Amino acid sequence: MSTEFAHKNILVLGAGVTGKSVARFLESRGATVTMTDDNSEGAVKPGKVVVKDFDAVVISPGWRQDHPLVIEVLNSSIELLNEIDIAWSLRSERAPRQKWIALTGTNGKTTTVEMTAAILQAAGIKAVACGNVGDTVIDALDRADPYDVLVLELSSFQLHWAKQAHFDAAAILNIADDHLDWHGSFDAYADAKFSILDRCEIAILNADDAPVVTRANRFTGKKVFYTLDTPAPGEIGVVEELLVDRAFVADPQEASMICELADITPTVPHSVSNALAAAALARAINVPHQHIQSALHNFRPGRHRIELVHEANGVVWINDSKATNPHAAAASLMSHLSVIWIAGGLAKGADMEPLIQRCAPRIKAAILIGADRGLIEAALIKYAPKIPRILIDTPSDYIRGGDSNSFMELIVQSASEQCSSGDAVLLAPACASMDQFLSYEDRGDRFAAAARRVIAHEA
Repeated sequence: MSTEFAHKNILVLGAGVTGKSVARFLESRGATVTMTDDNSEGAVKPGKVVVKDFDAVVISPGWRQDHPLVIEVLNSSIELLNEIDIAWSLRSERAPRQKWIALTGTNGKTTTVEMTAAILQAAGIKAVACGNVGDTVIDALDRADPYDVLVLELSSFQLHWAKQAHFDAAAILNIADDHLDWHGSFDAYADAKFSILDRCEIAILNADDAPVVTRANRFTGKKVFYTLDTPAPGEIGVVEELLVDRAFVADPQEASMICELADITPTVPHSVSNALAAAALARAINVPHQHIQSALHNFRPGRHRIELVHEANGVVWINDSKATNPHAAAASLMSHLSVIWIAGGLAKGADMEPLIQRCAPRIKAAILIGADRGLIEAALIKYAPKIPRILIDTPSDYIRGGDSNSFMELIVQSASEQCSSGDAVLLAPACASMDQFLSYEDRGDRFAAAARRVIAHEA
């Protein structure tokens, strides 16, 4: 792929964060850029685009492969580019010695990529988390003072289109039903995730995730598994109260301490698993154990990830709005013994039944909201009919993203009527947010604010 874009006429599909970043870069290189998007003012509507007028097309990650405009481009001789591969081509010009390490997974990506970047920074390495978090890869790369290492969080959408980027190490955290409405099947989704290994030196794989393990044989390079159990030689895992390394050591019959379990906050299974993955990625590029321990000890996950937002009368109110699929919601539910669960939204084709089968003993009551709440209600009726179900309708005057707080206050009030001392009220929706909220952050912020207002008023 050439980085020579001067005098080229380029169409960018998508006017979101990635599309705008790509457009800025291309224009800085002398290209003439046209942006197309159904939902952005100032962008040309896809139906008005004449594909043959362009020298190349750049696709943003969320664009479906069955979109009529994408199909037209694929059936033409016009080059279809993507941000990750453009950035990789630019790397040889801007920062040829820069290392790229990457990770993907259904859940835990953002926390783990931020953990990994924090570890590298603690070791004195100039590193940044980018991709599906923070800066786009192009923005992280196209700078006068290059980073030593880019730590890329990559979604299945990004991986579907990317074909050229090469990674010193890449991790797959887990694979569970998500975005099946986009990929069409679980196998196609899993294949997109596993394509991260097509051009990597070392694969970091979750030994506790069955779909990852069953697909691991497709990678013939060096594999390092991590586990919450005692690690075998060549693995990273947990022994009593310690995280230990038996993979990146001189003698795999021995083990070196990475850190103590108490260094991980919160000390819940999926957080420990994320820390093991981050440690393995760091060890893959020779970061010493002491820097890993220091960084993990000081690391705190970002907002909307098992975030304690209020505590009163023996009840904790937890915002895990980023749990936008059943796999993530299950991890949250299993972190508490008695849960008033707030769930629902856009299911994206996911199956809710395995979640209910696994987590029903932890659910005291369910507050159900959103477009696909019926899927969760049906699973509860089938597998746990005795769990109280409270369905909260969207008020007729409610405006998505508007100033009204009464809707979320109604949800919180309903939850408070079901809880008692020792319970956790948990917003872990298992669904995306866009049917009722601007984003998962908007949903989480409204929940946190409403919990503080309603419970303080009750007190």
